[in-house]
Formats: sequence, C-alpha cells, structure tokens
Amino acid sequence: ALDDADSLRVLQATRHRRKLRRGALRGNRFRLRVRGLTGDTGRLEETLVRLRARGMPNGFGEQRFGRDGGNLSQALRLFAGEAGRLKRPQRGILLSAARSLLFNRVLARRVAEGSWERLLPGERVIFEGSRSGFLYLGDDAAAERRLQALDLHPSGPLWGRGEPGTAGAVARLEREVLAPLAVWREGLERLGLKMERRALRAPVSGLQWSLADGCLELEFALPKGAYATALLRELIDYRAPSYDSDQAHLPP
Repeated sequence: ALDDADSLRVLQATRHRRKLRRGALRGNRFRLRVRGLTGDTGRLEETLVRLRARGMPNGFGEQRFGRDGGNLSQALRLFAGEAGRLKRPQRGILLSAARSLLFNRVLARRVAEGSWERLLPGERVIFEGSRSGFLYLGDDAAAERRLQALDLHPSGPLWGRGEPGTAGAVARLEREVLAPLAVWREGLERLGLKMERRALRAPVSGLQWSLADGCLELEFALPKGAYATALLRELIDYRAPSYDSDQAHLPP
C-alpha cells in the first residue's frame, strides 16, 4: 500500500488477453540504500563511474542458490535420483541453480583474467537484449565498436545438451574451468536441458548515487535476468557466498 494512496485515482483497469509469463519484462529498476558504510569512498566512486560506463559482470546472485547453497545440495540429490518426486517449478529452480553455478565459474575465470568485457577468438557473441549472436573469430572492427557501445557482449554457457558454440581459446578455457564439475554437467544433460548462452556483461542504465555520513544511495536499472546483488558485490563486501570461484564451498 502507498502512504499517499488517497492522492491517487485509478482511471481504468482491464484484464490483458494474454497471461503475463515469467521473464516477460525488459528489465528492473532499483533504488537501494546501504547504511553503515566504511572504507575507501574514493575507490568506491571510481568503481561506480566504471560500472556506469562499462557495465558489470553478469553473474547470478546468491539468492539463486538458496539459503546456504540449499538449492545446490538439492540439485545434487536430484542428479543422484534421491530427491523424490518434485513439482515442475521446484525442479526448475534446482536445475537453474546448477546451471548458474557453472556459468558463474566461467565468468569468475574471465573476470580474473580481465577478459569478461573483451572479445576472444572463438567467442560466441550475444547481442544486447537477446540470446542470439554469432561466432567471433577476431579482427572484426565492427564487432569491437559494438562491444564498446554495449550493443553486444561475450557469453558463457548455460549448460545442457548440445555444443557450446565456441571455438579456439574460449572453448579451451570453458573446458578447463568446467572439467572438475562433470557431475553437474552430466546431470543437466541427462535431465534434458539444452545448451544456451548468457551474456557475461550487463549494462547498468541510469546509474546515480549519493554518499553521505556512511550511507550510499543508489538508483539504477538492469536488463532482465541481471541481479542487483551482483552489482552490490562489485561495490561493497557484505560477506555473502558467491559460489563462483574455484575455492568456493560446494555442497558435499
């Protein structure tokens, strides 16, 4: 309810002919306030300027994995045939968590190597706002210009059956990162998911901020599928598990 609801008047309300489906939106707008902030605010503002100009790593937020990684533990039980009968939505949540884990691992390596916002030979490029794209083989000036304009992005795997669609250096990198996670890859393939790609980078639109007395206020918009918690992780340390690096704890 709105505090000033008495000042609002609904002129018309009708039902739409089509059901609003999950993901049927262009993006989300956020307004966040972080209190009790300590640390180097100059460095924080430098990061904010960079995020506004260059976008952010498009990782899945920790909420994707459930409390204490519970969705990942349940996904392993599902792969082992020990999860019992699950309703379709719950099953989808567990499979999405497993795919997100693999994607975050690839993204973490690309971030560590500084290539998450660069095009490598063999890259499966994705257009902004789409999952379609093309194979980048290098020496493509038009693609590089569109990369700088945030019109297209490098991508990482949403694992499933089929070929990742990459080649060369990118294919080798993804094989290396995901080699220790065979149980996750094989489980997703066995349960029928199809290989897809997701952008490694997400634009941050309309980013505005203010800093005063240990309080950071943020306003920004993200495309659908991008996580505000992923942006916060670029700015502050709030001690949340990430499940993205090789050293991150995984369920036994």
